[in-house]
Amino acid sequence: MNRKRILIVDDSFDMLEVLQRQLSALNYSTFQASAVNDAIDIMTNSDVDLLITDLQMPGVGGMELVKYSSEHFPKIPILVITGFPSVAGAVEAVKSGAVEYLVKPFTAKELKEAVEKTLVQHYGAKSLKPTEVVKQDGPVNYWGIIGHSEAQTELIDLIQRINNNKVTTLITGESGTGKELVARAIHYSGRYSKSPFIAVNCGAIPENLLESELFGYVKGAFTGANETRSGFFQAADGGTIFLDEIGNASPAVQTRLLRVIQEKEIIMIGANRPQKVDVRIIAATNSDLYKMSKQGTFREDLYYRLNVISVAIPPLRERKDDIKSLANHFLDKYSKEFGKAGVTMTDNVYDKLAKHSWPGNIRELENIIQRALILSDNKITEAHLPQYIGTSKPVADETNLMITLQELEYNHILKVLASVNNNKTEAARILGINRKTLRQKLTKNSSLK
Repeated sequence: MNRKRILIVDDSFDMLEVLQRQLSALNYSTFQASAVNDAIDIMTNSDVDLLITDLQMPGVGGMELVKYSSEHFPKIPILVITGFPSVAGAVEAVKSGAVEYLVKPFTAKELKEAVEKTLVQHYGAKSLKPTEVVKQDGPVNYWGIIGHSEAQTELIDLIQRINNNKVTTLITGESGTGKELVARAIHYSGRYSKSPFIAVNCGAIPENLLESELFGYVKGAFTGANETRSGFFQAADGGTIFLDEIGNASPAVQTRLLRVIQEKEIIMIGANRPQKVDVRIIAATNSDLYKMSKQGTFREDLYYRLNVISVAIPPLRERKDDIKSLANHFLDKYSKEFGKAGVTMTDNVYDKLAKHSWPGNIRELENIIQRALILSDNKITEAHLPQYIGTSKPVADETNLMITLQELEYNHILKVLASVNNNKTEAARILGINRKTLRQKLTKNSSLK
């Protein structure tokens, strides 16, 4: 189904978060902006079905946004929210183009009713009915995103609605769900597909090097800077930069990123003058940035600047309808690569795959199909799958519930290692840690064998 897309504008980060969570629970998709200029940019470049804006904001206020939107985007209905109610304010907002007026504090039920009322008054009762998606006979392959589940359909719909603008986007999801694949689909399916796409793994670059790698440096900026060197942002100018594992960025990098988003410019390390860049930023994380922002380990203002558009990728265990399609895709891919055409899988294999909990998500499935293909001749059977495949619960839970957290963690690490043929680099990626931490955990827990 095609979900209605709602733009929320409020200078309070907490209110943005509350509204985003409540609207997501009501199956709406959201854009978020903490300033009027950002809101106008989103409406100019994206498909927005409803504008929800606060009135009292510093600088250019919400009333000005209501008037501007009514004049330049008359097809977008407006719901005004405010903590400073007044009859005059309500009258002025409605006269300026607002359809509905909601006073803070309000309940989730009151928000739901106000949103529905606004949509119905502007679009009619049919606006509350989801648009039917035409079912295709086979699985969809959209820029490498494969499947036919409802979650995949909604993900592809969201990509198609944001791919032609440069609004900052935050992709969230567990390790192995395909966050970079989604970022590439956003870039290459849109109007900027012929521009650069630069992927940067913030967790793989040492902290003391990340800043210079991202923004570049001038000759003599530090010991070893023997020449001026451009960074990833300059390389991505005109296109997209994908910042994976953004939660690992240092405070210094976070501060510089905020400037890039706000001012559309960067300052090379050691330089005195900024330089303009035209870059779409797509960030990704498997961490809870909202929680980190409240704990002070990630800048709150940067979190909301990155989270203008939120793309949440569900784990594979929540979209098991796609497992067979993905398994066949990987079978076809590696059959060609290994020169083993004609290999098939038994129905029992599909049943086993469907019952697995997939802690490593799509990456784990790909590794298992690759392994099974190597071990098989003309047909993949249950015997070619790792022993743990087909269990719906962690092995430790099935054998002994009375175990320590240390044992539970160690068993899970061993399980992930087995799924990737003991490839520690791949296992670290799936677990969301680096190789050094993985080695430390294995050494520390070796006595549990």
